[in-house]
Amino acid sequence: MVKRINTVFLNLWFYPLFVIYTLSAVTVMSLIVILSFPGTWRVALRRFRQAIKVYGNVVIRILPFPWIRIRLKDHAPQEKGGPYIFVSNHPAATDAFLMAVLPGEIVQVVNKWPFKLPILGQFARWAGYLSVNEMPYEEFFIRAVRYIQEGVSIVVFPEGTRSSSKAMGQFHGAMFRVALEAKAAIVPVVIWGNKDIPARGTMALCPGKISVHKLKAVTFDEYKNMGPFKLKNHIRDLIATELEGMTPCA
Repeated sequence: MVKRINTVFLNLWFYPLFVIYTLSAVTVMSLIVILSFPGTWRVALRRFRQAIKVYGNVVIRILPFPWIRIRLKDHAPQEKGGPYIFVSNHPAATDAFLMAVLPGEIVQVVNKWPFKLPILGQFARWAGYLSVNEMPYEEFFIRAVRYIQEGVSIVVFPEGTRSSSKAMGQFHGAMFRVALEAKAAIVPVVIWGNKDIPARGTMALCPGKISVHKLKAVTFDEYKNMGPFKLKNHIRDLIATELEGMTPCA
């Protein structure tokens, strides 16, 4: 009964605030782009992406608190520079928001559906997020490599769809070919505790504790002799090993 009451309160509290905050963020982020001029488009994009991270952190850390709590465990806090290719498992629809806890300027690789979301989909397009399903592979490859060369990190969920459990799906190899071409360090990211926040097929949030573990970067020198297939399985094994011992907020 207590859990049900908390769930009701969480959703009645979170969603109205989320709508109000998101509508306000539209104005603020638009002003950030406008006020970046005179200046370069690159500066405007950097500031806009930073604003998206602030927006995401408020959504995941402040709006649902204290019913939902998030803890980041950084296995290599000294690694701040980048750019990196962040490779994460994909247990829930909220994973994209959780990437706001990662360092640096970031774009994400997404499927088609996030671009269809009201407001948030437009944010993603303005920020230059990549969709492997909406562009030819050659264009995706060129843009992804260019982002790394510009100092922009990329987040990818190579399972392609939610696993909803610790039994991950197989990884797709596109971003690992990008990594080999760009010689970028790869940072495994491991998420657990949010598979029911929300559960598949519903928007209802449940109270819970979410763990995000950022592992040590795998440098180009460490994987340069691997092909894309061996590399993706190596990164998948690192994530699976960490995931096996995780509990929410562990």
